[in-house]
Amino acid sequence: MAQPSSSPPASVLVVDDEPDLRTLYELTLLREGYRIDTAADLQEARQRLQTGRFDVLITDMRLPDGLGLELLQMLKAEQRPERVIVMTAYGSAENAVEALKAGAFDYLTKPVDLKQFRAVVASAIQDNSKSQRPTAASAGKSVLPGAQAALEKLVGTSEAMQQVKQRIVKVARSMAPVLVRGESGTGKELIAQALHANSHRAAGPLVAVNCSAIPENLLEAEFFGAKKGSYTGAVQDRPGYFQAARDGTLFLDEIGDLPLAMQSKLLRAIQERSVRSLGSTQEDAVDVRIVSATHKDLAADVKAGRFRQDLYYRLNVIEIAVPPLRDRRSDLPALCEALLARIAQESGMPLPRLSPELLQQLACHPLSGNVRELENLLHRAVAMGDGDALHMDFEATQEPAPLMPMAGPEPVQAPATPPAGTIPSDLQAYLDQQEREILVKVLHETGFNRTATATRLGLSLRQIRYRIERLNIATPQDNEPHDA
Repeated sequence: MAQPSSSPPASVLVVDDEPDLRTLYELTLLREGYRIDTAADLQEARQRLQTGRFDVLITDMRLPDGLGLELLQMLKAEQRPERVIVMTAYGSAENAVEALKAGAFDYLTKPVDLKQFRAVVASAIQDNSKSQRPTAASAGKSVLPGAQAALEKLVGTSEAMQQVKQRIVKVARSMAPVLVRGESGTGKELIAQALHANSHRAAGPLVAVNCSAIPENLLEAEFFGAKKGSYTGAVQDRPGYFQAARDGTLFLDEIGDLPLAMQSKLLRAIQERSVRSLGSTQEDAVDVRIVSATHKDLAADVKAGRFRQDLYYRLNVIEIAVPPLRDRRSDLPALCEALLARIAQESGMPLPRLSPELLQQLACHPLSGNVRELENLLHRAVAMGDGDALHMDFEATQEPAPLMPMAGPEPVQAPATPPAGTIPSDLQAYLDQQEREILVKVLHETGFNRTATATRLGLSLRQIRYRIERLNIATPQDNEPHDA
C-alpha cells in the first residue's frame, strides 16, 4: 500500500549480503512508496544506523561478519524504535523463534514470498506508529486505569501470581504471539484480557474464540468470514474473527483442539497477515496480535503429529504458564472475597461472610477444577446458606456414582451431518445434537458424576445441570430427592 502524500514516507533499511536480493527487496519496497537504504553486512548496517533513523530494519539472520541478531540487540540497548524483521533460511524455525523472543517484530523464511514480505513490512510500520501511544508497559509511566483494572482481575499476591503479572506487563507491548498454558479453570482468558489492556492495542477490539466449540465444517467461515451466497443460508456478507479483531487482539482459546486442516489455514493467515473470506477472490489485510491458550501439552502433540510444528513455533514465541490453584493456596482468602462479592452483586443478596472453618475446608479441598471449581463451591454455599455465615457439606459436592452400569437415554434423532464445507439447514438443532452427544459420552465415562463431567468439559456444575435439562438427558440422579 503506497504511503499517503500528506505524510513523509516510511523509511526501511535492508541488510543482506546478496546483491540480487537487496535489489529485489529495494525495488519491491520502492513500489510501495517507502524510502529505502541498504547495507551488505553488519559494519555497513551500523554505519547507516548511526547516521539515520528508520521505521523498519530488515536483516538476514546470517551475514558475512556476524548475525543479524546483533543489530537487534544494538537497537534494543539504545532503546531505538525501529521494528526489526529477520530473514532466515527455510527450516530454521528455532532461529526465527529466538529472534522473536529477543524482540524482533516478525520473521520471514527464505526464499521470501514477496506478497508476505510487503504485508509484514506494512504491519511493522503500522505497529511502529501505534507504539507512540501510552501503554501500561511503558517504562517509567504509570499504569493506565483500564490496564490496572485488567491486572486486578488476576486476584492473588502469591509469588506465582506476581510473576505472572510481571510477565504480562513485560510482554504486553510486544507484537510477538503469546501462548498461555494452564489447566482448565485457571483463568487463561483473564491473562489474555490483561495482555490486551496493557498493550498499545488496548483501544482496539479483543475477540475471544473457543476453538473447541466450533463445528469443524464451520471453522473457515467463522475465522475468515464469508461472502453473500458462498454457502446455503449466507444471505449477507459476514466478517470472521480475524476481521473483527483488526487492530486489536485475537484470543484463540483451546488452540490445541483445532483440526490439522484448519491449523494449516490459520498458519497461512498469521504468516501473510491477510485472510480470504469464503466466496471471495480478494485478500483482506488484517493486523492482529495473536494470543492463544491451551490446557494440553502442545509439544507432545507436535511429536505425535496432532499439531503442526510450524504453527507451534509461530504461536509459542512467548509462553505464560498459569499456576494451578493448588500451587497458590495463599491466594484463597482474596479469591473467595472477590468471588463472593461478585456472587452477591449478581444475586442482589447481602455480601455473605466466609467462616474460618469453611476457609480451612477449602484450603484442604483438592480444587482440581481450580478457580472455576472454587466459584461453583461458593455459589453452592450461598444458595444453601441460611445466614450471613457460609458453611458447606463437602460430601454433598461429590455426586454419587450409580451402583450398577445403566443404559444411556434413548438417542434423539440427529439431523443428518452436512457435507464438509456446507452449513446445515437447521444449524441450532445440529449444534444441540453435537453438544448432546459429547455430554452423554462424558457422563457415561464418569459414571454420571456431574462434578467430574464439569471438570472434564471445563464447565461449571451449574452449566452442566442447565445443559442436562435443556437437552433432555436422563441421568440416575433424576429420581433422587436432591441434585448434589
